[in-house]
Amino acid sequence: MALEASPVPAGGHPKQSRSSKTLRQIVRNWRLYVFMAPALLTVLIFSYLPMYGIQIAFKNYIPAFGMGGSEWIGWDHFTRFFNSYYFWDLLWNTLSISLYGLAVGFPLPILLALAFNEIRVGKFKKTVQTVTYAPHFISTVVMAGMIITFLSPSSGMVINLLEALGISAPNFLTDPRWFKTMYVFSEVWQTTGWGTIIYLAALSAVDPGMHEAAILDGASRMQRIRHINIPVILPTITILMILNVGSLLSVGYEKILLLQNPLNMSSSDVIATFVYRVGLLEAQYSYSTAVGLFNSVVNAILLIAINQVVRRTSENSLW
Repeated sequence: MALEASPVPAGGHPKQSRSSKTLRQIVRNWRLYVFMAPALLTVLIFSYLPMYGIQIAFKNYIPAFGMGGSEWIGWDHFTRFFNSYYFWDLLWNTLSISLYGLAVGFPLPILLALAFNEIRVGKFKKTVQTVTYAPHFISTVVMAGMIITFLSPSSGMVINLLEALGISAPNFLTDPRWFKTMYVFSEVWQTTGWGTIIYLAALSAVDPGMHEAAILDGASRMQRIRHINIPVILPTITILMILNVGSLLSVGYEKILLLQNPLNMSSSDVIATFVYRVGLLEAQYSYSTAVGLFNSVVNAILLIAINQVVRRTSENSLW
């Protein structure tokens, strides 16, 4: 029996038909593509094109020879970092600061947003919101200067207050045991109010009729928060949790460098500050690139893993 040829849609080959359809859609919606172009170009130029430099991590990079002329040495820089005496200290400091900040700072914006949502006095609500949001706009340099001024052993306001209350104040700036607490709580103070905005925006989707029906059924305020408000913001909580876990090793170096000194180095030296010191100050470009690449790969693995776990256990995930 002769094989019958499959029908070809009018207008030519199926692939050509799909291509022409796609082209017509692009022409029809050209304004949307022009609107998207700046954002796409920004991501391409500043996020993807610099990835060409990753190859430095696998070479003995010498600026005079360029990337093409530098010697390829493979995994030597990674092996050197993994076998170094400071590897576990850097990893522990980075993870401990991130996990400490996540445990303290992640629930606070949620609680603050739920509290703001229950306040009905307009002027009081706006005043408290302004006070909590304001620290977000303080620059990192100014924030570090404020911390040093407040916690100075000789003239710090906090130290003088504790001593006036009869409490022996520790040296927050030089004692390694207090560095993580000082860093995390100052970070929480600066970011909690701003993070609350996201959850307040999510809470605006709550139908007031649900609260009215719950009140008629005799539900208390805490019951309404638990069974109405929290389920509405749960997808937002999940997405932000995924993003936070996916950046556990991304502790910024700016604030730590400003608060760091030789006495608290054992507790304050993290991967980001090490990359800055080795790469920019000591000009070990290949070695610092390898350490930074290791940091990024671990973050990517954590992001994919937590997203897979969340996708298997709930309906909310990044992809």
